[in-house]
Formats: sequence, C-alpha cells, structure tokens
Amino acid sequence: MGQVRARVLVSGLVQGVFFRDSTRRLAIGLGVTGWVRNLPDGRVELLAEGPDGAVRRLVAWCHDGPAGAAVRDVAVEWGDPRGEFDRFTIARTPPP
Repeated sequence: MGQVRARVLVSGLVQGVFFRDSTRRLAIGLGVTGWVRNLPDGRVELLAEGPDGAVRRLVAWCHDGPAGAAVRDVAVEWGDPRGEFDRFTIARTPPP
C-alpha cells in the first residue's frame, strides 16, 4: 500500500476545539500528517497525508467523529501525497 492524500470536509455539529483536537490526536496516533481547521460556514476541513490504510481509517472515523459530534456529511477528495507536512496541526488558516 502506498501513500495517499485526502481533503475531507465534515459538516454537522462539528465546530469546536473538541472535534479538531480528537481528529488531531487520532491522526498523530495513526502516523498521518496534515492539518485540521474550522471553516466559517460551520464545516471542519481536514487535509491528511500518509499511508493509505492510516488515512482511510482517519477518514472513516470522521463519519462518526468523537462522542457528542453530530456528523451530517463527509466529502472526500483523494489525491497523490505532496509531502508538505511533517506534523499534524490545528490550523487557523491552511499552511501555504
């Protein structure tokens, strides 16, 4: 299995530090790099790179989220990794 990149948009009752921090902790545990942030329209955006299986586990987790999150929809765009990130961050704005 190779490396993949996924851009994930999660909508529903997902805004807030708890969802972002839970996503970040899981990503670090899976060895996935990238960032996660709240969008002004109420969605959460996640950009993740790493081993195919690990990124797919993170994306699958986003469909349920942590306890208390009410995920309505998850949109995923798959792509080839670019190797831009060396750690997983909570971003106010996306990295350049």
